[in-house]
Amino acid sequence: MTDSSSHKERSLIRISFQEPSSKSTVLSNVVMTFEPAYFRLLQSGELAYRAEEATKRMSCCDLCGHACKVDRNSQKPGVCRTGSLARMSSFGPHLGEEDPLRGWRGSGTVFFTRCNLKCQYCQNYDISQSDAGQDVGAERLAAVMLELQAMGCHNINLVSPSHVVAAILSALLIAARAGLHLPLVFNTGGYDSLEALRLLDGIIDIYMPDMKYADEQTGLRYSHVKDYPAINQLALREMYRQVGDLALDWNGLATRGLLVRHLILPNNLAGTAFITRFLAEEISRDTYLNLMDQYRPSYHADQFPELNRPVSVEEYRIALGETRASGLWRLDRGGLY
Repeated sequence: MTDSSSHKERSLIRISFQEPSSKSTVLSNVVMTFEPAYFRLLQSGELAYRAEEATKRMSCCDLCGHACKVDRNSQKPGVCRTGSLARMSSFGPHLGEEDPLRGWRGSGTVFFTRCNLKCQYCQNYDISQSDAGQDVGAERLAAVMLELQAMGCHNINLVSPSHVVAAILSALLIAARAGLHLPLVFNTGGYDSLEALRLLDGIIDIYMPDMKYADEQTGLRYSHVKDYPAINQLALREMYRQVGDLALDWNGLATRGLLVRHLILPNNLAGTAFITRFLAEEISRDTYLNLMDQYRPSYHADQFPELNRPVSVEEYRIALGETRASGLWRLDRGGLY
């Protein structure tokens, strides 16, 4: 889980990215009317079927990149330390997200604990790595979604959701039947299984994955996961297949599509050049990217000398140059400071 709310801490650098001379791509991504993806599946009965299938899959769990095969329905925790119930830390409107998500009333964030990644530098470790919060059933989670809608939030933003897909689908079924009509944001560390993503096809409106590492050993060392780049790249391809490039309404709010986050790490440990080339060449040149420079040593970062300092101004300049060279041009405004 990466939080983009530290814009105020960004280095004061302004670099202009020249947009394509043709605006056809932008105009084609403007949405006139919106209906959440899950409406159609709710009406057909498919949403109920997907929720049931996700719950069944927890009996030999393969619902995240770990594919640990633990029977979580027996309340035995998987690698994620979670049984059948989601554990929620907090929820509420969040004005620190990307421009197309936060709008003027905030993104309706739901923070889940026990992230399926173990990032040793996580800036939100008090949520992601702890047992804080409370276990919530489907009815309670549905009520949270509806409460966020009543607060005026522009979307439902599910933070670190990979390991609780089944719980989310069960809650969504209840909430949608009760009148939920906001876009769903799947705000993930990017270590997602194809099995889970296929259950979410036609349900999630906006995928917002991290692309953390270009190198397998780096992911193992700093996030304690195997094959992060391969699993992450397969997940990104599937997400893009489902929702395409990020589409906005006339108010600039995201309604559907892919929004990628990439956190620059000291000493080029994240492999920014490779990741931005992958996005431009293998996903889409029109991928909306939040290139984040807010890294500060947190959690166990002091145990890794190469991570135990902030990103420098020069490292950020280089990363921006690599992004521009890749052909990507749709950067969140926070990524230009």
